[in-house]
Amino acid sequence: MKHCCSFFAAFLLAPVAACCAGTTTPDNDTTTLRVFIFAGQSNMVGSDSKMQDIKKFPPFAGLDLPQDKILYSYNIGREDKLTSNGWVALQPVDGVVGPELSFARRVSQETGAPIAIIKCAAGGTTLGGDWNPDTSDGFKLYPLALQLVQSSLAGLDRKKTSYRIEGFMWHQGENDMFSKEFKPAYGRNLKNFLASWRRDLKTPDLKFYIGELCTKTIWGMDNRGNMDAIRTGQKAVTTTDPLAEYIPTSHDAVEIGGGEGLHYHYGTLGQLEHGGNYADAYLRTIGKLPPSDRPLKVWPYAKGSPVKLFILAGHRNMEGERAFTQDLNSLPGMASLAADQAGVAYKYSLGGGYKTSHGWEPLGPAGYYGTFGPELSFGKALQTKVTGNIAIAKFTHSGSQMNDWTPEGTGARERNLYPAFIAFIQESVRELQAKGHPVELAAIFYHAGENDMAFGPYRNHAAKWLKSTIAQSRLDLAQPALKWFVSQQPPSEGEGLNRIDVTANLAALAAADPALIHLKAFNLPAQEEKLVITTAGIVELGKLLAESYSAH
Repeated sequence: MKHCCSFFAAFLLAPVAACCAGTTTPDNDTTTLRVFIFAGQSNMVGSDSKMQDIKKFPPFAGLDLPQDKILYSYNIGREDKLTSNGWVALQPVDGVVGPELSFARRVSQETGAPIAIIKCAAGGTTLGGDWNPDTSDGFKLYPLALQLVQSSLAGLDRKKTSYRIEGFMWHQGENDMFSKEFKPAYGRNLKNFLASWRRDLKTPDLKFYIGELCTKTIWGMDNRGNMDAIRTGQKAVTTTDPLAEYIPTSHDAVEIGGGEGLHYHYGTLGQLEHGGNYADAYLRTIGKLPPSDRPLKVWPYAKGSPVKLFILAGHRNMEGERAFTQDLNSLPGMASLAADQAGVAYKYSLGGGYKTSHGWEPLGPAGYYGTFGPELSFGKALQTKVTGNIAIAKFTHSGSQMNDWTPEGTGARERNLYPAFIAFIQESVRELQAKGHPVELAAIFYHAGENDMAFGPYRNHAAKWLKSTIAQSRLDLAQPALKWFVSQQPPSEGEGLNRIDVTANLAALAAADPALIHLKAFNLPAQEEKLVITTAGIVELGKLLAESYSAH
């Protein structure tokens, strides 16, 4: 491990007492070292990630290399701990990717300020026990983390380095949800945890960023109620503590495991995105988040002309989880998709509202982390097949399952997407009408939930849930014959799964509904991982949707 003595001099400034300036930091401060604390359990460690896989994800290229200008002090693990024993250069530890890698690079680039990361994380630990500030038991992580932070800061003091503790990133709770004692107490315990850190570090204004438990994993289905209980506890704190912010993460990628293909951890891509979430939240806090507006400079439709509105909806592959704009250059004839298609107005809500358009934008790459969905090739192909004006509105949540889209919803009420989905469509229609256009709601294109196909109980109910959503949408949108095009990729194979013929169930649903078109997207380019379609496949999926509309 490369130690920091060779580059520490870059941070040597006049002696100044440490403080916790937090959100009061002047935007133009590029000299004071900004110290961030990262703590939690396995999804903060970076479990099931692989440093060598970083190269697969263009937006994060180079993060497998040391970031020599960023300081790092860590204690990671439970029984077998990995420790830096002081400050070192930020880099993957033991080949594992943590969120601190992408966080630090982005914050450093946007602020121009020196950055330091202190990390203490251990998988399979609880806030009610291991991290409890008052009665820490088990692996006694609260006193361990406190000692790590204090000793790391003491090292800065010895170097007479000017610094401030700038933020605390916390991701934990998966283990508390399995305890009858800890689960209902999570909110109270978290409130005490935050207060204890502020007291013990003498930083009353320390800002906390609380990461959401990822619902895209198998636990988002078979432990839906448990995860909702932890999320409720987290939000009870972040809605009452002005210095605590809830950071959504369910739109992030997750590791693709064996068996059904579902997993418990973010994995490599998810961890890199996990760090990006914290970075965006912090930069927004200090007013340094770059604008993401993509204005439609010239309205593309003649005044009073009719517009056909196409709705795209779905989960991880409709969102475009692993389709990167940089990869379009390697696909023959597809590089132009990276440029805006100014003749098509585009509106979107991604990740259940994590990223939304500002009004109508030109159709173009707009996903977070440099991703895109089938809308690009869909729009391009549609323009050659449909006469007149077309507009596209896309509503996705890659951390959802098909029951979240039903009008009935589930016990996890805040994940019920149906009301927001219908409101999004109605708003899109009204906005076009307000510009003087007669609007035809041409069709809804929905890509069936990928996780649902890989989990028996959900796979068994997929057709029933879809039927409910379609029927109610036609009532609420006052279009009894509204066409739904439902695309389905090859369902996962696995022990027990093959007994549930979900393809036949969806086909039977379509056979009984003349306005439902079931599309078997079974011939897309091969994908490396289960469940997730990559760049070439997403492009082909968009073409398939456009061709199917033209054919019907």
